[in-house]
Amino acid sequence: MTERPTAADAAWFAGLDPGDVDGGARAIRDGEADQPADWPTLAVESGTVDSEAGYYEWLREAAVHATRQVVRERERADDRQLVHAVRAMDDCQRTANELAERLAEWAGSRYEDVGSGIAAARALAERESAADADERVVSLAQRVVDLDDEAADLRSFIERTAPEVAPNLAAMAGPVLAARLLSLAGGLESLAKKPSGTVQVLGAEDALFAHLRGQATSPKHGIIYTHEYVRGTPQANRGSAARALAGKLTIAARIDHYSGDLRPSLQAELDERIDAIRERDSE
Repeated sequence: MTERPTAADAAWFAGLDPGDVDGGARAIRDGEADQPADWPTLAVESGTVDSEAGYYEWLREAAVHATRQVVRERERADDRQLVHAVRAMDDCQRTANELAERLAEWAGSRYEDVGSGIAAARALAERESAADADERVVSLAQRVVDLDDEAADLRSFIERTAPEVAPNLAAMAGPVLAARLLSLAGGLESLAKKPSGTVQVLGAEDALFAHLRGQATSPKHGIIYTHEYVRGTPQANRGSAARALAGKLTIAARIDHYSGDLRPSLQAELDERIDAIRERDSE
């Protein structure tokens, strides 16, 4: 007659050597039990560990290891790579612009024909430097150019990757805005679970909190203002355009997360809705 499995046989530590952190982490992540049990006592009675204190120490190490694995896998996910890329792009562009301003002030003290901005930095980077100070100015100009070039490369990466990660969202919002929405939401899954009203004001958190404190009116839009369908709509109907866009972007994010198939009909429906909103001004 076959012996019935004991509770210890069903425990997460069954078949593991004491202190096997990797095995314990896998068991914690993938295992399951029909009902709870006194696992510390069972671990001691089965000879897996010497004491309950030893059990809890092993459990803690395995749980921490499992958590680190989950976080590492999540950070390596394609949508997280987009989040990192768009944040890095913004950092590079912001730093390049700030350094370009500093460069213009410094170079203005050395040369007479100095402009401002990234284009001026590119021109300065091509200059021959005679004095030591000139060499530093030219070197700083090259750093500005490098940062601007890196921002452009990151944008190209985003434009290639976003349609693969979130095809519907990228098609409707554009790759860069799609990546910004993912960044603000914390990833594709998080964005897919948000209501459209929240998506509408992503990026306008300061204005929203000011409204909740009674210090400002309710914001009509956040980062989606950069989309032509919102920015290009007359102000009187901009809130309606933002709601329509946010609604379709939310649906797009959910389709991308749960199925991943491209739905061109979403764009057609949005186009029709925006046309109807803009026609109000011509009536």
